[in-house]
Amino acid sequence: MKIAIIGAGRWGQALYYAFEQKNEVVITSRTIRDIKNFVSVEEALRCELLVVAIPAQFVREWMRTYFVDYGQSILVASKGIEIQTGAFLNEVYECFISSNRLAYISGPSFALEVQQSLPTALVISSVNLALARRYADALPSFIKGYVDTDVIGAEVAGAYKNVIAIAGGVCDGLGLGNNARAALISRGLVEMTRFGVHFGAKQETFLSLGGAGDLFLTASSTLSRNYRVGLGLAESLPIDLILESLGEVAEGVPTTKALYTISIQKKIYLPIAREIYAMIEEGKEPLKSVQDLLR
Repeated sequence: MKIAIIGAGRWGQALYYAFEQKNEVVITSRTIRDIKNFVSVEEALRCELLVVAIPAQFVREWMRTYFVDYGQSILVASKGIEIQTGAFLNEVYECFISSNRLAYISGPSFALEVQQSLPTALVISSVNLALARRYADALPSFIKGYVDTDVIGAEVAGAYKNVIAIAGGVCDGLGLGNNARAALISRGLVEMTRFGVHFGAKQETFLSLGGAGDLFLTASSTLSRNYRVGLGLAESLPIDLILESLGEVAEGVPTTKALYTISIQKKIYLPIAREIYAMIEEGKEPLKSVQDLLR
């Protein structure tokens, strides 16, 4: 199969490496990169299967500006909730193409380890199981691909785990210990399940690779950019300085803001997300947030 990767950040390049093992693959981005098989956006869009790995907050603008519908299918490889509208990414993409041509990839997967061909397991979610299997079958031998139909669950878990990862970084940055981190991640799983079920997700999705699996990985490793945001917050660094030092997008920051807004509108109890919002937006001291959570 000929597949085009759109977005040449770390995750986009990792997916390019993975899919290239068994398929003819090209890659593109808005800025020209010195990567083998780099092509123009126009050429990439002619491929039958696309993998879009651009930051969540830029998806709507990119689709409106660059996307041309040739009947191709899209595997969505970014995570987040649109901050301006509170829309999940499936809702954003469905403004441009039908849901049966969309699939979503999730699961515990650091880009660095994918590019080292280390064993990985991922979930491809779609209302169109045949499409999900097509993308799963295109994965290399070192990646085990599962398929599922719970798109909302995959979207919520993929976005929410980045917020809990920030909290994990705060926890470790403050030196609160293993007990505290385990409690935080466990309660984070409860919180994101509560949020997802409110929007119609299946509860069991949050115990799967794309839920608990991705959460446990992302919330406890410096390979996670969102975890590193939390480490910076624990040092009481300004969020702008933290993001500048990262040099890449941390989706958990805008997602936190979106979750806070939604929680107020829908009256959903999200204590961890609320405290991360307070640290990012209001400059609340991390230790004060910990004390408030313990209460």
